[in-house]
Amino acid sequence: MCSVTTTHYPRHMHTAAAEPRTPPFQRSAALAGGALLAGAAALVAVVDPSSPDSVFPRCALHAVTGLWCPGCGLTRATHQLLNGNPVMALGSNLFVPLVLGAIVMTWLVWVCRAFGRPIRSIAERLPDQFAMVIGVAMVAYTVLRNLPVASLRWLAP
Repeated sequence: MCSVTTTHYPRHMHTAAAEPRTPPFQRSAALAGGALLAGAAALVAVVDPSSPDSVFPRCALHAVTGLWCPGCGLTRATHQLLNGNPVMALGSNLFVPLVLGAIVMTWLVWVCRAFGRPIRSIAERLPDQFAMVIGVAMVAYTVLRNLPVASLRWLAP
């Protein structure tokens, strides 16, 4: 008959080797970051950034040059999206789904890593050329929304 010997280790040795622990402040920071994002979203949903007495700052580039940067209109677009107007959101800035999706995904990766469940971010999964494509699209979008062509005026916020 074959005998099997088992070694009993103290409980703390099993858990220490099985899963690395993250410090509690990292988990707290990730959750606090989510709370700040939710608070900022609530503020943007309630306060209309396009009103003349808005608490949100105006774009410095547009104030100085009169040109629309690729980010101009993102706060207005987020406001429209959070109030159930996706078409008006895209009318303020075409990049709003990409930007808001990147913010949410970055936070989710942060939370998962803070709680010891590391996942690869989308940026780590995409081909290297994706960043170049996004960069070229943003430059093209910026140029097109600033051209004095009537058929392109819909690109301006």
